Parts: sequence; C-alpha cells; structure tokens
Amino acid sequence: MGLLFNVCLAVFAANGSFLFGYDSGVMTIVIQSPHFLNFFNTNAESNIIGAINATFSGGAVFGSLMGGFTMDSLGRRKTIMIGAIINLIGAILQSAAQHLGMILVGRIMAGWAVGVLSMSVPIYQSECAHPKTRGLIVGIAQQMIGIGFIVSTWVGYGSSKVPETNSFSWRFPLAFQCVPCLMIICGIMFFPESPRYLVETDRSDEALRVLHKLHYNGTNEDWINQEFNEIKLTIDAEKAITAPGWAIMFKVKTWRTRLLHATSIQLFGQMTGINVIGYYSTIMYHNLGIEGDRALLVTSIYNVVGPIFNLIFIVFLLDRVGRRKPLLFGTIGISIALICEAAVGSQIEGATGSRKNSLSAAGVFFLFLVSCIFSVSFGPISWVYASEIMPLSIRGRGSAFATGIGNWLVGTVWSQVSPIGLGNIKWKFYFIFVAWNLLITLPVIFFLYKETKQKSLEEIDLLFGERALGTLPDDLDDKQKEIELERIQDARKILAKDQVTVVH
Repeated sequence: MGLLFNVCLAVFAANGSFLFGYDSGVMTIVIQSPHFLNFFNTNAESNIIGAINATFSGGAVFGSLMGGFTMDSLGRRKTIMIGAIINLIGAILQSAAQHLGMILVGRIMAGWAVGVLSMSVPIYQSECAHPKTRGLIVGIAQQMIGIGFIVSTWVGYGSSKVPETNSFSWRFPLAFQCVPCLMIICGIMFFPESPRYLVETDRSDEALRVLHKLHYNGTNEDWINQEFNEIKLTIDAEKAITAPGWAIMFKVKTWRTRLLHATSIQLFGQMTGINVIGYYSTIMYHNLGIEGDRALLVTSIYNVVGPIFNLIFIVFLLDRVGRRKPLLFGTIGISIALICEAAVGSQIEGATGSRKNSLSAAGVFFLFLVSCIFSVSFGPISWVYASEIMPLSIRGRGSAFATGIGNWLVGTVWSQVSPIGLGNIKWKFYFIFVAWNLLITLPVIFFLYKETKQKSLEEIDLLFGERALGTLPDDLDDKQKEIELERIQDARKILAKDQVTVVH
C-alpha cells in the first residue's frame, strides 16, 4: 500500500498527539472563563492555576515512564489504546467537576494519558516509516499537537460566547477530549503492529507481511527483504545484551549516549519557553496590555500559526535539510525573538496611546515569531530525533525516560513557577530561556548531535559506533558474553556481505 497507507496510519495514531495538544491548550482557554474562576474561587495568576497545570505535567511524567513497560510487554498499539482509555476517564472527571479535587484528579489522569501517548505515538510512527519519509511521518505527531491546540482554542473561543453565569464555557471544552479518545479506542487495533516489535517478539512472518503492507510499491521486493533481514539481524544482536530492568540503558556506553541525546532534545525543546507561552499566554498578553475577549482571540490566532509552519516544514524540508541545521537555526532564532520580546516588555510599562498599541503589536509579533521558529525546528525534530536514535532493545524504556524526564518533568517545574515569574519579574523572565539556549543548547547540538536524515533505524546504529553494541557492562556473565559476541560478529559479517552484494 506504500506511502498513502503509512500516512493514514501516522495520522490516525497521531490522534494521541492531538490529545497532547488539546489537553495542553484547553486550560489556556478554560482559565480565562469568568465562571470557571468564580466556581473555583481563584484567578489566572494564582497558585491553584499553577497546580492545575503542574498536576497535568506531573501526571505525564509517570505516564511516560509507565509507557516504557507497556510498550515492551503489550506492544505499541495497545499502549496507545491504554493512553486513550485513561484520557477518557480524566476528561469525564474534568468536565463533570463539582470541586477542585475532581479537576486536579482529572488533570492528573489526562496528563498520565498524554505521557503515555507522547512517547508511544512517535515510536510507533518511526518504526513503521520508510527511512526516506520518516521525518514527514513522525513530524505528523507535532502537526497533530498543533492542530490539537488550534481546536482547543477555537472550541474554547466559541464556548466563551455564552453568558458568564453558564458553566458551558468551560465544561464543554473539557468534555470535547472524549471525541479523539473514542476514535483511538475504537480504531487503533485495525492498524498493524510495528514490524520491529513483531520481530522482537518472535513473530517474523507477520512482521514481513506488515513491511509489505507499509512499503510495497510493486517494484521494491528486494528492498523490503533487505530491510527485513537487517531488522532481524540487528534485533538478534541487541538481544544478546538485553537485560531486565532499566539499568542496562546506563551501562552500555553507546546506549547511554543515545539515551542522553534523546533526553536532551526533549529538554531543549522545553527550554525554548514554548510551553510557557502556550500555558500562560494570558499573563503575557496582560503584561502587553491585551486583555479580555481580545486576548482570547489573539490566543486562538496564535495557535493556528505554528501548525501552518510545521506542515510546510515536515512536507517539504525536514527530510531534505536534516535535523542539525534546523535545530541550530531554531536555537539562535528563538533566542533573538525572546530578547526582542523582553525589550518590548521593558518599554511597555507606563506607555500610553498609540505608542502602547505599537508596543503591544510588536510584543505579539515576537511571541508569534517564537512559535513559527519552534515549528520549523524543535517542534517536529524533538520527536523525530528522539524516536529514531534509540536502539530497539531499549526503545520503549529509553523513550519513556527521555520523554518523562526531559520533557514532562521539566515541564512540570515550568508549569508551577512560570505564573509566579511572569507575574513578578515580567519581561526579565525570558532571559532564563535565552541564557540556556545560547550557553547550553547551542554548543551541545553543534558539537555532539548527529545527522540522521534518510537513514534506516538500523543504519543509525552505525552512527553511534558498533551496530547495536557498545562496551558490554562488566556484570554480565563472561562466558555468555563471549558466546553472544561471537554470534553477533558472525551476523554482522553476513549483513555486511549482503550490503556489498546490493551495492554491486
């Protein structure tokens, strides 16, 4: 069925990413509802709002880590379905909330689910994608995150038009999460399991059939067989040093390196400040003098801009320009935009009339610019790079760790401290992100990150040293280690011979 089926699979699985975007964006609208704030006796800058966002991110940390177990034991599809079921329960609790406790528990469950989905969807897409289109296929996850943000803000904007005494303004946007949850629950099992997971669980015949279904175009039978053989040989090699538990990820040198790459790219995405803007744009617009219905409208437009740039980037550029160059561009570009945003913020206090309006417009422009740059750099690439550099034997656990710690744990901290920082030090808060980007993110990407465009997942192993191997940990049985290494070397020789034959 080829590329069309691959895209359909990626889009449907990315309903999980849609939930990520929707759940993240919906509270930006909900906390602007006067009825919601009165019902829970709070305001948009309070610790309660910070707690609501922090419980979501905190739940996502544990969800990501849990996904590491279910990905390896139950598979990719069932993990995605479990995430949707948990999210459905959380959505019901939030939309029916009668007190703050129900909101907090519902947000924890929604975060738990999004944690599971945020690490499992890109892995599923990556393992099913063709090397030449993997950037596009996994980039669909970020696209659907953006679409989730768009839908959440426009659903919220429409719901806000009811009288202030009507709880529909916040209950309906929270209830809308149920729609994509039910779609995933009802449909995900109609799509095939990842061929790499099937090989890993000794279902090789089924894996070969799935590879045909995903990639066969009528003329590439030899390529499919070569891909299957390389997957099988690599997995056989990795199984030789796979050990129970999570410690193995830190003991094998190349695995540890790849884990740090995946975790750092997630961390660097958070340190652009993009989610702080997403969660607390209300406070930022207030600091720029934009309030009420106007702020809600600007937020709704803001959430449209990023996905447009993301779509153009993943379709036309990502698989051509690669990963490193856009990341370097994004680091520098976002830093410049945040410096300009801080400069505008420092001047707007005390400004009046047309000067204040001009500064407000400039402030909005630079926030939009951050979103645009993020959408052609860290937005899609953080998911693509993190999912493609993990060796299969630790892909579930490694992605769980990278997403849970690098993305969600850091996001939890920012969710809690950002409303306080934006409320107290205002524009100076942006310099935290600028300093991190220029002093840490930029040199790490420039000196350490590797280019992975259009390489198979098995070829990426070679970028990090030996195929699927590093220095074996000392605590493995020496005799078994010797036997397995000998078998692996034989497998490598066969693979190398096959590759030479194909070239000639």
